[in-house]
Amino acid sequence: MDKVKTVAIINALMAAVFYAINVPISKLLLKEAGPTTMAALLYLGAGIGIALLSAFNKNDRNKSERLSRRDLPFVIGMIVLDIAAPIFLMFGISYGSSANASLLGNFEIVATTVIALFIFKEAVSRRLWAAIALITLSSVLLSFEGKGSFQFSLGSLFVLAATVCWGFENNCTRNISSKNTYEIVVLKGIFSGLGALFIAILKREAIPGIIYIAAALMLGFVAYGLSIFFYVRAQNILGAAKTSAYYAIAPFVGAFLSFLFLSEQLSEMYIIALIVMILGSVLVVADTLIRHHAHQHEHSFSHTHDGVTHSHTVMHSHEHDHYVTDEKHGHRHSLSELERLPGALHLQ
Repeated sequence: MDKVKTVAIINALMAAVFYAINVPISKLLLKEAGPTTMAALLYLGAGIGIALLSAFNKNDRNKSERLSRRDLPFVIGMIVLDIAAPIFLMFGISYGSSANASLLGNFEIVATTVIALFIFKEAVSRRLWAAIALITLSSVLLSFEGKGSFQFSLGSLFVLAATVCWGFENNCTRNISSKNTYEIVVLKGIFSGLGALFIAILKREAIPGIIYIAAALMLGFVAYGLSIFFYVRAQNILGAAKTSAYYAIAPFVGAFLSFLFLSEQLSEMYIIALIVMILGSVLVVADTLIRHHAHQHEHSFSHTHDGVTHSHTVMHSHEHDHYVTDEKHGHRHSLSELERLPGALHLQ
């Protein structure tokens, strides 16, 4: 596996770890702030924090292409969906149980993959589908709280709507992930935060004290800002489906941090779910390794000139990101020709 993909995997895992920090600390801060207000402060902390980080990293910031008018539909979609998803989730929780919402929330991984495959034409191998199935199962096991945990209702429909919104949002972000990461995170943080804050005002949620606001903003910078930053950079290389699969380790890291800092017990189900998660993660890594390798091709062609037939042989190499299904076998090319005769044809 090349260095670029190794860095991308590390970025995806770091995104998950940073987001996992959100779990134990938010539990403490939610005692003083409403859920929508908390979401607003976290998003705003992300936008403000990354904007300040950008000011001190001008060289890194200028390496990437800035967002353009052509990216506007994806930017607007990303922001609107990030505002809509929490609203649906809040309705889902109000009409149903938090355990039920937690279980159904795991559908986001599947939604992201299905949308990436059918709408944005992202290649998804059978191995990656198996990995996503195992990861989703492990997440369900982790959040399962007994027979009463799953009860399909109106609340369930709202939670599923939230996961579909996040699935589309992940894919919107994927389509602009090659652009300036700082711009993406700042826009996402500031505008999604303001949207959530407007909703919190409409709900008349109480505003916490200045110390809690500062703590929530700082948490937002780390758990949302840095997490989204690394997530976007991973998406640019790995794609939406695979990054989502790596990111799914977040609940396990969060549960472990809750065990360390909040003295919450790790159940037997946690160990079982962790084993299933590891199996799924191994498949994702295997899919990353197998799908990336180089080929060297030899092309021969002939032509007639002045009544004499001439033959030419051309050698070139290029890298393939392979995807294989029962129906088709295709390539995405990153061409790097070693040798090419003048006037030669490049045949694929």
